[in-house]
Amino acid sequence: MTGPNKLFDDLSKLMTNAMGVAQGARTEAETAMKSWMDRWLADRDFVTREEFDAVRAMAQKAREENEALKARIEALEKTKPAKG
Repeated sequence: MTGPNKLFDDLSKLMTNAMGVAQGARTEAETAMKSWMDRWLADRDFVTREEFDAVRAMAQKAREENEALKARIEALEKTKPAKG
């Protein structure tokens, strides 16, 4: 009765090895895809989140300063005597 048991053992080993090969291929494909994506993103000159946030903060500060200067000019124009 070693025939059917040996067959099942061999089949089990074969399936285990096939799963290992499939897992290895999957890992290799994931690594290749990640490497390709990293290179593609690096070539596009995208900014980092930190750089984006810094520029956004600078723009917000400039907008606030612009509003303050606008209000100051309007106040000065109101106090200036009219020519005429």
